Amino acid sequence: MKRTKWLALFAVFAMVLAACGDSGGDGTTTTADGGTPTTEDGTTDTTQAPVEGGAGSGGAITLLQWQAPSGLNPFLSGGTKELLAASLILEPLAEYSPSAELVPVLATEIPTVDNGGVSEDLMSVTWTLNEGIMWSDGTPFTADDVVFTWEYCTQTPDCTQSSFFGGISSVTAVDELTVLVEFDAPTPFPYNAFVTYQSPILQKAQFEACVGANAAACTDENFGPIGTGPYVVTDFRTNDVASYEFNPNYRGVAADKPFFSEVVIQGGGDAEGSARSVLELGEADYGWNLQVDPNVLANMEAAGNGTVKAGFASNVERLMINQTNPDPALGDLRSEYDGGNNPHPFLTNPDIVRALSMAINRQELVDVGYGAGGQPTCNVWPAPPAQSTNNDWCLTQDVEGAIALLDEVGAVDSDGDGIREYEGTPLSVLYQTSTNAVRQSNQELVKSYWDQIGVETELRNIDASVFFGGDQASPDTYQKFFADIEMYTNGSGSPDPQTYMGNWTCDQVVTSDNFGGSNISRYCSADYDALYQELTETADADRRAEITIQLNDLTVNDGVMVPLIWRASVSAFSNTIQGVGDLNGWDSEYWNIEDWTRSG
Repeated sequence: MKRTKWLALFAVFAMVLAACGDSGGDGTTTTADGGTPTTEDGTTDTTQAPVEGGAGSGGAITLLQWQAPSGLNPFLSGGTKELLAASLILEPLAEYSPSAELVPVLATEIPTVDNGGVSEDLMSVTWTLNEGIMWSDGTPFTADDVVFTWEYCTQTPDCTQSSFFGGISSVTAVDELTVLVEFDAPTPFPYNAFVTYQSPILQKAQFEACVGANAAACTDENFGPIGTGPYVVTDFRTNDVASYEFNPNYRGVAADKPFFSEVVIQGGGDAEGSARSVLELGEADYGWNLQVDPNVLANMEAAGNGTVKAGFASNVERLMINQTNPDPALGDLRSEYDGGNNPHPFLTNPDIVRALSMAINRQELVDVGYGAGGQPTCNVWPAPPAQSTNNDWCLTQDVEGAIALLDEVGAVDSDGDGIREYEGTPLSVLYQTSTNAVRQSNQELVKSYWDQIGVETELRNIDASVFFGGDQASPDTYQKFFADIEMYTNGSGSPDPQTYMGNWTCDQVVTSDNFGGSNISRYCSADYDALYQELTETADADRRAEITIQLNDLTVNDGVMVPLIWRASVSAFSNTIQGVGDLNGWDSEYWNIEDWTRSG
């Protein structure tokens, strides 16, 4: 496989940009003797029985996602569980390997200034598509599908991946295999749109009637997208189970890929049950997102049926601080930004949030819940190229300092009930997260820390499939944020921080009219927006690192988020599953599932 280093734009990453190697065939379905099977009426037969030793010859593989997917359209849910489930079907132009190398998928190579794919003025990027790629329904994949994907997201108010398309002025099909992406301003990192499992390509023919207000109503499309990936969904039951069979039109079929004929993603249960099923009982092949006591996990692994893998990228377990008032008495204004006219009664004071952070013993949270799969952090962006050290005060618990700070801002217990008040409002918070043994143990610890400084805490946990789902009618999703504080993990899909740091600009504030926004805390700062705009216009790597640190520090010091733990992705694999390699923390953990096989 040809590999070139991308140095022209971002030497700091030292990424090896791999040009596309073997396409795995021309996309047509062939029989064992090389003929193309047809039906009785002479049309191409898009079904094919697995050939012994060939693609689809490996039987079924069972993947446990205890947070079950609620849909298969990655543009209508930002939840990792949906993105993972969809990544078996839908593919991007390029993706990241576990070592943060950008590698082509549907494109022939990664465009750069050196190879002419990125313009010298950084105002455009041209992607060349591989020839012969077919959708699973047997129709050709073309540049029109790429253009449509941009149109779909930018014209659909609830598109959860809209930040990936920020700064793009136009996307044009130059010809059937060439896509030109033009930017509003010089763009030093043009690899956001159509890159990673968070921004894959939709088939225009299937989704063209689902743009805008029609998007959520397209149930058949959202639960059964047609893709170019190794698998086709055959049965989808929301928040329960998804079944797939291998795609006979997949470009890897001629190279005997994928190995497994069927994939079952089984939801439900919890992280510990998933770990036990893979590691101790040998009943499943993979268990995702194992937030399990590290000692318990080690004991399970000792049974000898499976192996735990971990991969660090940029995921941070954090407390999101609601900048709006979540009082149910407000009705339609509950947790609504309302142009800044509905602030939280005390959590918009950064000193109060700082005191909450000072009271937390992050190392204890790691020891109880994460072990080698976590590290205490004070930053929203914990990964290279820029890591702030300005917030390292948070690494040492300081209960006395937190008490002094609350006294200083006038948050005192005036009536002797043990709960402080600030401007007449008791410091009483509803703190919610998803149902998970590790998260509940961390919740209990945080509550105990806050009890020591006079903050009353009500704990709530919500089934993960609901909490991370995209149901706009549900009051319990993390987007609705009907609480004061909520806890979950979030991270970047790219080693470049630009798209990720764009999640907290004013135009990304989640509202009833912009449910797809990524700014869950409802934070709006002119200073933040101005810095972010500078980031999008800056090519110098050192200056970009400086800006990233400043953006990181604003989110922390303005009390928007309280970072807790830099988390590795932790999953378990049966010892019979081969070909996985290192766990991918930068992209879908299924990024190379077409290469997985079974031994024994």
